[in-house]
Amino acid sequence: MKPVPHATSLRRAPVQRRSAERLTRILDACAGLLDEVGYDALSTRAVAQRAGVPIGSVYRFFGNKRQMVDALAQRNLEHFSERVVQRLREAGDGGWREAMDAVLDEYLEMKRTAPGFSLVDFGNQIPVGARQAEPNHRVADRLTELLSGFLGREPDEELRRVFLIAVETADTLVHLAFRVAPDGDEKIIEEMREMLRAYLARVLD
Repeated sequence: MKPVPHATSLRRAPVQRRSAERLTRILDACAGLLDEVGYDALSTRAVAQRAGVPIGSVYRFFGNKRQMVDALAQRNLEHFSERVVQRLREAGDGGWREAMDAVLDEYLEMKRTAPGFSLVDFGNQIPVGARQAEPNHRVADRLTELLSGFLGREPDEELRRVFLIAVETADTLVHLAFRVAPDGDEKIIEEMREMLRAYLARVLD
C-alpha cells in the first residue's frame, strides 16, 4: 500500500487500516483524474465516484480539492524519498555523483510514469502555472536529511543551501525539457546533469 501523507495535511488522520486504505484509494483516484481532466475540472465528487467511496469519506479527510492535491503532493515526496533511499542502498558508496543520479533519475521516472505527477509533483504547480518557492524548500530539506549521512557531511545550512540551489536549477530545466518533448528532451536533461555536476563538484568534492 502506498504511504499516506503526514497527518498535518489531513482534517483527520486515518487510525484503522480500513480508513488508511480508503484514503489511499481517494488519492489514487485524485491522481488519475488529474491526468484525465486537469486541476480546474477536478471535483471531490468525481474523486469519490472514482474511488468508490461516499462523498463524506472525502470530506472526512479534506475540506476541498486543494487540500486533497496538497496531500497527493506530500505522498509523492514520501514515495520519491523511499525510492532514492532504496536506490542508494543498492548502489553502495558511490559518492555525491551516485546520489545526484539517483535523485534525478527517480524524479524523471516519476515525472514520466506516476499518475498526476506531471501536474502536481511536490506541490509547486497547483494551481497550474504557479511556481511557489515552498515545495522546493521542502525538497531541499528532505534531501539534506536523506543524503547528509551518505555524503559524510553535516546537515547544516551550507549543505541545505547547496541542495536548494540544485533543486531550483533542476526544477526549472526539467520543466523546460518536458515542455520541449512529452517525455523530456534528452539533450536538455543531459545539459542539466552537466551543469549540476559542475556546481556540485565545486562544493562537494
